[in-house]
Amino acid sequence: MITAEQIVELVSGGLPGAKVEALDTMGDAAHWRVVVVSDRFEGMGRLDRHRLVMKQLEPSIGDGKPIHAVEIKPMAPSELG
Repeated sequence: MITAEQIVELVSGGLPGAKVEALDTMGDAAHWRVVVVSDRFEGMGRLDRHRLVMKQLEPSIGDGKPIHAVEIKPMAPSELG
């Protein structure tokens, strides 16, 4: 089992200064939506943004690991409306 706070810590560890929000979408602590807003995403393509976030979560995803599925919404501050 993993908590929202732990997910925030994992992502923030690789993206210092990012604003990270983790939401347990199914109430089972295995399915998550992670919203990340970071200056580092400016000028970066969507796939590269996803890869950067997944790199931080990778140790916790997969068979026998606490995260079964994750939806990632990576945004640059300039994209916030």
